[in-house]
Amino acid sequence: MLLQLTISNFAIVSFLELDLRQGMTSITGETGAGKSIAIDALALALGERADADSVRPGADKADISARFRIDKLPRVKAWLSEQELDEQDECILRRTLSREGRSRGYINGTPVPLSQLKALGALLINIHGQHAHQELQKPDHQRALLDAYAGHHQLVNGVSRNYQHWRQLSNERKRLQEEQEKWQAERQLLEYQVAELDELALDEDEFPELEAEHKRLSNGAELVTDCQLVMDVLADNDETNALQLVRQGLKTLNELVTMDAQLAPVLEMAEAGLIQLEESHNELSRYLDRLELDPERLHEVESRMSKLMELSRKHHVPAAELHGFHQELKARLANMDESSHRLEHLDEEVEQAKAGFIQAAERLSQSRQRYAATLNKKITQSLHQLSMEKGRFEIEVHADAAAGFSPLGIDRVEFLVSTNPGQPLSPLAKVASGGELSRISLAIQVITAQKVETPTLIFDEVDVGVSGPTAAVVGKLLRQLGESTQVLVITHLPQVAGNGHQHFFVSKSSDADHTETRMQELDEQHRLQELARLLGGNRITDNTLANARELLVC
Repeated sequence: MLLQLTISNFAIVSFLELDLRQGMTSITGETGAGKSIAIDALALALGERADADSVRPGADKADISARFRIDKLPRVKAWLSEQELDEQDECILRRTLSREGRSRGYINGTPVPLSQLKALGALLINIHGQHAHQELQKPDHQRALLDAYAGHHQLVNGVSRNYQHWRQLSNERKRLQEEQEKWQAERQLLEYQVAELDELALDEDEFPELEAEHKRLSNGAELVTDCQLVMDVLADNDETNALQLVRQGLKTLNELVTMDAQLAPVLEMAEAGLIQLEESHNELSRYLDRLELDPERLHEVESRMSKLMELSRKHHVPAAELHGFHQELKARLANMDESSHRLEHLDEEVEQAKAGFIQAAERLSQSRQRYAATLNKKITQSLHQLSMEKGRFEIEVHADAAAGFSPLGIDRVEFLVSTNPGQPLSPLAKVASGGELSRISLAIQVITAQKVETPTLIFDEVDVGVSGPTAAVVGKLLRQLGESTQVLVITHLPQVAGNGHQHFFVSKSSDADHTETRMQELDEQHRLQELARLLGGNRITDNTLANARELLVC
């Protein structure tokens, strides 16, 4: 329920603070006074689009806050909890708009994107505008109204989930079928390539190892000769060798250290060098003992490398990458096999998903038909009250699974009406009289609003085209609706305004430089004055006051 609306520097409003109550609130005023400004400002707080022209001339920014009581609104509290926003018994939506066009939204003081304002606002307020009858002529809106009245939220969600599941499986099957057709020519070549590489049985690091082995085997004689030469230099030459010379040097260094201890580090380094030379000689000796010069093995290595190079050229892949290429081909072939296997089972899954969707859609369709029958009676009765005694209203729910599926089911919902005896039921969009269309639209909105979960309803001049006794009935219907929910009604009809539990009057004042709109709550005496003005214009007489007293419902 909307408790308070605060507006600052919006359009021609300098500052406005409205305290609102449960029940029906009437809002009246002179033509052009700006009766809808408060509703326009509220719409901004609920996340609607705005432009910089909405800022009052001379001000830097507009600021709008709407405070709601939500202690009895579990859906709202659950939404706030899911969004990790402060959840108390009251909730404040705020919107600011700068002169430069920058806009900011807040929920309970936390900055939020406008999409969140809009999502929360849809749970708090439902605005029925004076052009609502235009929306009512659209089949999608008609279906949405029926579902909202019937409380089909869970059923529609179930149908949508089943639809998405069926579509997902159908799209997967189509994709796999297209892939299978595309792969048909490629598969035979792929199988041949994989078989050929399987036969090669190439290990991951085999080619670099073969290269190293081939280099060693093909240079064997040179390796033996040069290793022996190095060993001679190190130790094997009887006449002179490196180890012999180093030992002589060490002997001299030992003597020098006794003369000057500062040479001790040099001695240590020289001793370490001797050890390294001895180890090098020993390692070369062991290497030569292990070195095998096997011509037959060299032939095997060259033959294997030749085969690898041949396949490398054939597949346009470096020989060192053949193993990875082989794994890629195997993975691709396995993917084809897996897709083929998946496709074999998809037909059954698609049919099961389709059957699940149809079953859920039929449950929704049956419920729509039941609630349509209830609405038909209620709206027809309401039309009779609205001076359309012979009027007849009917909602047709055409269920046709063969006509195509949608996330909203298999139904085509259409509002039909007959306004005169003998006249066949026709689509709402074809009703000739604008006045009749307004009354039909009003009846539908009031009846369906009784079951919609939104706690606050706003009717913005939806009674256009209604007058006389019919207007009195409209007022009673709106007051009756206000007994169960909060209703704000902008009207120019005294018969409607007199039914309000609360009444605000909108006025506009101007001087040479400024124009400003104000709203004030009326007490009983001033309500009588306002109803009399609505009845007879600015000239208020005893008769208009008496008529106003008859219209005022306390």
